[in-house]
Amino acid sequence: MDQRVSFITLVVTDLEVTRRFYVDGLGWEPEIHVPGEVLMFKVADKVVLSLWTESGFVAEVGQAPARGGVPPVTLSHNLATTQGVDTVLEQARAAGASQVGEASERDWGGYSGYFADPDGFRWEVAYNPGEIGQSVLP
Repeated sequence: MDQRVSFITLVVTDLEVTRRFYVDGLGWEPEIHVPGEVLMFKVADKVVLSLWTESGFVAEVGQAPARGGVPPVTLSHNLATTQGVDTVLEQARAAGASQVGEASERDWGGYSGYFADPDGFRWEVAYNPGEIGQSVLP
């Protein structure tokens, strides 16, 4: 198996609320939107973020996802500057993100903050001056 990820799929409780957050609030453009089923965004050259309804997940996977608490995964959006981090966190706040954390200098040498989307998935918004952080910038 090649060392790569093609799709990241998150199960959401209300696809329309999720669409409003990502499309209307953050300004993302979907590649595919099937109302009541799935919303897909091309987020990198060969990576798609898929937001899937719980009913679709259960029908295909056969088991309901665990709910409650903070999902034990984060998604990260890296930027070239600390000012960019502050700008995106403000955009997320204006889009209705919950639990927007103020950005701060991190022990690992970068600068980051977090916000939660409508289903509680945590997004890290970061400036990472290290080699790996710089390698993922567009």
